[in-house]
Amino acid sequence: MKYISIDGDDIGRKITSCYLNNDENKLQLISHDLENVTLAIADYLIDNGFSIVFRAADGVVASTTNECNFSKIFSDISSLHSNGITFSAGVGESLREAYIALLNAKSSGKNCLSCFSALQ
Repeated sequence: MKYISIDGDDIGRKITSCYLNNDENKLQLISHDLENVTLAIADYLIDNGFSIVFRAADGVVASTTNECNFSKIFSDISSLHSNGITFSAGVGESLREAYIALLNAKSSGKNCLSCFSALQ
């Protein structure tokens, strides 16, 4: 089993900016964009043989038993972004490994893919 954990980059900061600037319209736009892009990511993953474990806010977690090219999957997912939203992703053989790889991607510049097996 392989897991991929995908999380939006700097979404909290964008939301905070809306609050600080009292920008209700932009906050609604961010919410709408996140809903659309995470749904598109989930649909893409399902179409490629994944089962969705989690989809909420700015994140998607999925699993598969299929062999796959995670670099291509991440590249395809990256093309789904809208309005400057980028995502980081981690891949592992468990939820824990995928999350650790995601943390590595986030700390390595964001908007990238990290595989747990490469961290060992």
